[in-house]
Amino acid sequence: MQDAAVRLKNLAEQLTGAELPIRVRAWDGSEAGPPGAPTLVVRHRRALRRLLWKPGELGLARAWVAGDIDVDGDLYVVLDLLAEYIWERGEDARTLADNLRDPEVRSAARSLFRLAAPFVPPPAPREETRRQSRLHRHTRGSDKKAVSHHYDVGNDFYELVLGPSMVYSCAYWESPDATLEDAQRDKLELVARKLGLRPGMRLLDVGCGWGSMAVHAAREHGVSVVGVTLSQEQAAYARKRIAQEGLTDRIEIRVQDYRDVRDGPYDAISSIGMAEHVGADRYLEYANDLRALLKPGGRLLNHQIARRPQADESAYTVDEFIDAYVFPDGELAPLGTTVGLLERAGFEVRDVESIREHYALTLRRWVANLEAHWPEGVRLTSPGRARVWRLYMAASALAFEHNRIGVNQVLAIRTPEEGTSGLPLRARKWLSGPPGGEDFSPGDEKLSPSGV
Repeated sequence: MQDAAVRLKNLAEQLTGAELPIRVRAWDGSEAGPPGAPTLVVRHRRALRRLLWKPGELGLARAWVAGDIDVDGDLYVVLDLLAEYIWERGEDARTLADNLRDPEVRSAARSLFRLAAPFVPPPAPREETRRQSRLHRHTRGSDKKAVSHHYDVGNDFYELVLGPSMVYSCAYWESPDATLEDAQRDKLELVARKLGLRPGMRLLDVGCGWGSMAVHAAREHGVSVVGVTLSQEQAAYARKRIAQEGLTDRIEIRVQDYRDVRDGPYDAISSIGMAEHVGADRYLEYANDLRALLKPGGRLLNHQIARRPQADESAYTVDEFIDAYVFPDGELAPLGTTVGLLERAGFEVRDVESIREHYALTLRRWVANLEAHWPEGVRLTSPGRARVWRLYMAASALAFEHNRIGVNQVLAIRTPEEGTSGLPLRARKWLSGPPGGEDFSPGDEKLSPSGV
C-alpha cells in the first residue's frame, strides 16, 4: 500500500493535470515530491476533509488557520508555486471539471474521499467571521462590526507587527535598506505635503487608526486634527499617545462613522487605507460626503489599494480568505473606477501616484517582525489569528510584487467655482523644498526651478 504523501501527490496531479511543484510531507511522516523543494506539511487528514467540503481558497485557508497544514521552508516560495499551480496555469490548463470527465481522474477523486475519511465536515476555525448578506453590508452597524473584527485584536499585537510607528498602511521607501520607521515617517510627510498642510489649518483624518497621521500633522505642520475611527481600541491608544506628545489641544479622536461627521468645513482630508472598507455600493456616497466636508479649494488625499480590472466586472467576487478572516466586507476596485467616482462627486483629480512596490517592501517587513516574535504574537492573540496575519501579509506582498494588485495615492480638490486649484504649476512641487508644507500658487516667485 502506498504511503500517504505519495498518494496525496499522485491524487493532486491527477485531479489538476499538472505536476506538483513542491514536496509533500503527510501526517504519517512520509514524504514525496522534488528533493530539496520547499515542503507542504499536511499534519492531519482533516485538511483533506476541509478541502473536500469547501474546495478552493476557503478550504485551504481553514486548513492553514487550524494548523492542519503548514510550510517547511520559505513561505513566499511555496505561495508563489501554489498560486501558479492552482490559480494561474493559463488558458490552456484543464479545469478540474474537465479532468473529472476522465475515468482515471474520477477514480482518483474517489480515492481522495477514502483517504479523507471519516467524511464529516470539520468546524470552521473560531477566527473565521460570518459574511454579511449583500443587503446588510456597509451599514453603520455592519461596518463597525467588520472594523472591530480586524482592528480590535490587541494593540500590543499590532505594535509587535507594525513597529513603533503604528502605521498600518504602505510606507514610502527611499531604498529597500531604509528602516520601516523612516519609511513610514516619509509616507506621512508625503501625505502632509500633498495636502499642503500649514499652521492653522483643519485636517480631518478619516480612518485615523492609532493616530500616527494626526500626530505627525499636528506636531510637524501645526494643524488642528479631527481623527475618526470605528475601533475603540485604536481610539484609546491614539488618545494616550496624543496626551504623551502634549498635543491634546490640537487633536481630537472620535469613535465615529465618517458619515456622521458634521462639523466641516475642513481645509484638508486624509483617507489612508480606509476606502477599501467603504464598498462599491457606497463609494459615491463616501466621495460626496468627503467633498461636502471640504471648504472650496480643500484637498483630499485618498490612499487606497486597487485591484486590476476584469473583462467582466459583473463576475468579480471578493477574496474568500480575506473576507472570512482578515477584512470582512472589504472590497477593492480598479483605479479607474475610483477616479471616476471621485470625479462624479465633483472632485477635480489632480495627481495619481502608484506606490505598488512600496507596499510589497512594507508587508515583508511586517511579516519579518511577526516571524521574529512568533511566540509573543501567538500569546497576544491566538495561534490561529497569528497564522492568519502571517499568511495574508505574505500573500499580499507577493500580490503587489506580481502586479495582481496595486496601491495609489489620489490627490483630489474641491475646486472653487472660479477654477483656482491652489496647486503649483509643477505638479509635484511637494517632493522638494524644506518641510512645513510650503505651497506655492502660480505666479509665486519661489515656484521655480526646484519643482519636480
